[in-house]
Formats: sequence, C-alpha cells, structure tokens
Amino acid sequence: MKWIRPLSAEAEESAEVLGAKARGLVALQRLGLPVPPGFVVTTEACRAFLRNGHLPDGFTSELADAIRDVEAATGRRFGGPGRPLVVSVRSGAAVSMPGMMDTVLNLGLTAETTAALAAETGDARFAHAARQRFLSTFAAATADVDANVSDGIAVRDDATVPDDAARQLERALGAVFSSWHTERARTYRELHDVPHDLGTAVVVQAMVFGNRDAHSGSGVAFSRNPNTGENAPYGDVLFGHQGDDVVSGRTRTRPLLDLAEHAPTVWAALRTALWRIEESLRDACYVEFTFQGGELWFLQCRPARFSAAAAVRVATDLADAGTITREAALLRVTPLHLRHARTPRIAPSPDVDVLTRGVGACPGVAVGRVATTAETALRMAATGPVVLVRPETSPHDMPGLAAATGILTARGGPTSHAAVVARALGKPAVVGAPLPTGDRALREGTLITVDGTTGTVALGAPPLTTTEPDAAVERLLTWADTVSGTHPPEPEPRLAAAHAVLRDAG
Repeated sequence: MKWIRPLSAEAEESAEVLGAKARGLVALQRLGLPVPPGFVVTTEACRAFLRNGHLPDGFTSELADAIRDVEAATGRRFGGPGRPLVVSVRSGAAVSMPGMMDTVLNLGLTAETTAALAAETGDARFAHAARQRFLSTFAAATADVDANVSDGIAVRDDATVPDDAARQLERALGAVFSSWHTERARTYRELHDVPHDLGTAVVVQAMVFGNRDAHSGSGVAFSRNPNTGENAPYGDVLFGHQGDDVVSGRTRTRPLLDLAEHAPTVWAALRTALWRIEESLRDACYVEFTFQGGELWFLQCRPARFSAAAAVRVATDLADAGTITREAALLRVTPLHLRHARTPRIAPSPDVDVLTRGVGACPGVAVGRVATTAETALRMAATGPVVLVRPETSPHDMPGLAAATGILTARGGPTSHAAVVARALGKPAVVGAPLPTGDRALREGTLITVDGTTGTVALGAPPLTTTEPDAAVERLLTWADTVSGTHPPEPEPRLAAAHAVLRDAG
C-alpha cells in the first residue's frame, strides 16, 4: 500500500483518503492558482499509526521520495547545505475541524540550515525567528502544550528537538496523527457527529514566509461577509507575520481591505481568485493565504461557513445570479437556519449598562455568567448558562467553548480561532473587545449579555429585540411555496414542505 500522494491537479482520490484540505488545494491547482509544492500523507497512514503506535512499514522510504520531489520542484535541499527547504506540516481531515489538531511550521530548520537561511537571505534575525517558530510549534505538537523553547531544551522528559530534518518530519507526522485523539478534537467531533475512526490526512508543503520582509504577510479571506452574506471580500490580514498569528487571536489583525493600500497587486490577485473559486465551487468560499515578497500563495480553500441570516442571503443571491438553481438554494438552507435568521439583539436603551464593545463575530445574543477558563465553564454550565471570557481562545479551550452559551475575547478579529469556532457552533460571540478593569472588571460569576451582531457586551440581562425576516428570507419562502404548492403559516414548515418535494423528486 502507498501511504503518500503528490499534491497535484491530477489527484483523483476523495477527501476520505486525501482529507478536505488537500482536496481544496487540488481544486485550486486545477484553477491554475498558486499553491506551494508538497505532498499528502493519507488518512490510511494515520489509521495505521493510531492502530500500531508507529509509522507503517515502508513509510520512511516513501517519505524520502516525496521530499525529493519537493526538493526538485523548489530547487532547495531538505536538511542539507545550500538553499534550505523548509516545510509546514498541517492536519487535514475529511471533515473540516478548524484548529482542533496540531500544526508544525518551519520544519527542517536545524542549526546548520538556520545558518544557511541566514546566509541566503542576508537576514540573521529573520532566520533565528523562523527557527524559534519551528521550535515552538514542534514543542506544542509533540508535548501538546503551548511552549516557547530554545535550542536543546527538552520537549518532554525523554526527548529533545532533533537536529536532523528527516527525524523532525517523522516526529511531527506522528504528533499530528496523535492529535486526532486529543480531548479538544474528540469534543469537536462529538458536537458535529463526525466519526472517531476516520483519522486525519497530513499536508506537507514548502513554507511561504509571511514574515520575510515588508512586502510579505498572511491573511484569511471570505468571498462574502460570513455574518451578513454581503457580496464583498471580508477577513483579516497581518503584514510581516505568519498565518498562525492571524488565526490565533494573539495579534491584533487589520481588516482585509487594508491589503488594497498596502499591497495592491496582491489584493487584485486575491479578489480575482476569490471570484474564480466561487464560480468553480458554486458557493461562497473561505481561503487562507500568505504572500512573500509580494507573491501570493494559497494554503487552504473550502466552502465558507455562515451565520443563519447570511446563509439564506448567500443562497438566494447565488440563485439570483444564476450560479445555482432555486431548488439548490432551497436545499442549502435548513429549517434551523430560518429559526435563527430572526436575530435577537440588545434593545437600544439609555438604561443598558455597556461594559465594552468589540467585533461581532457570530450573530445572536447570549446571556450567562462569566467563566474565565474552559474548566470553569464546564463546571458552571452544569447549573446554568455561561459566557466564556478569555484574552483569546485556542484549541485547548474547545471543551469550554462547547459548554458555553456565548464567547467573549479581548483579542482577535473576525477570522480568529474564537470567531471561526463560534460560527461553526452557532454561538453568539464578540471578539477584540477590551476587557474592563478596576471596579468594572469581569469577575467569575458576573451575569453579562453578549450581542454577537452589534459587538456590544452589557452588564446583567437587558431587554432584547428581534429583527424581522429580511427580503432574502421572504424570497426563499416564496420559492418554497412554488415548489411545494402549499403555504403553511410558519417559515420552517414552509421550507420543510419544499424539501420533502425536492427529495422525493430525487
């Protein structure tokens, strides 16, 4: 059995073998969009590793061949002298599980290759920062802790970071496979009914350095606004940073539109790519990208996840544009979408005691008592609703995110970890909201209200108001009545009747 596949436009196997991330990259390659060279370690290899506790027989030789192919594509050498090949190691299950498994960046930077990178770039500070990022992500993956380490420090009691690129890669692959069984990953799968026996694929690609120079950066982009469905690119960008800085929430991001002023050539290429991807997918999309020296590269692509109201608008707009049929639009919207499309929000009033304001990351209102750690959220949720309040969230907070009614973070933007997970879970969230201090500080157990539409956070439980269904909802329901030939009085049965007719028709 072969355990590794080249990452190429010719790849035909399904996401069950290659993972959804690799399938998205293959789709980008078929469109002629720039994707860093690399290969995919299949889900079959992961299952074999989890079953036997080690990489499968014959895997090491196959891995060496795959690395040689990337060396040939890049003109670089993995772990050897000259221009060093540095790679990323990213999980990619058949079903998207954002941030739930481990990633290792800048792998292949040994003491020797770090010096070679410094010589190639003429920038020793950059090379050292790249090496530190590798050590940090490697330590976090292999020890499953957040860590910043220096050369030679123990990652766990029986191991140090290997100063050999091939050994680094084997260790990193094992760590990513093992992260399939972490508590955060299991919690996410249980919430989304994802089987526990699927395993994850792993994508290994040549690094693109968003922190290389003033003409480099990283970002996340939606082709349409995930909160409203507006047909305009939306997301976050950071100049002079790598991609995990964007999604972690640790660093204050800038609006995606800043790219137009700072890097107009990259912005123009990104906008064109988003349009082409939408046309190909026949759906709104989400991409992760990096640009180095003004050259744009794509690292991930998938259909975007939206709030309920945005999902309705996107479906109807795509049908109006002729991208999909009205029948397809009806099937993309669920009764649950309609139930949440009438979004509650805090009613405007001078009596509302506003604690802070941030970015509304997922519409809706959550009322609950403050929990400041994932563990506390789990405990308090047993006796009533809680709002998880954190500086920023990480995958380690997943059990608390699942238990919470709403989410509030002091840092991060609309594509940060907290925002992405909140939308996936359908939980109201506000991110990037400065937390009050002194007498107004949010202490454990304080009752607060989080408005994920306006970004407002208020003390107590102020009165709420509910928006009326917008034009997109009414238009969709008119189509539903035409398909079903009926007109039930409530929105959800109207849509369900159309679904029944369409499914019976095959």
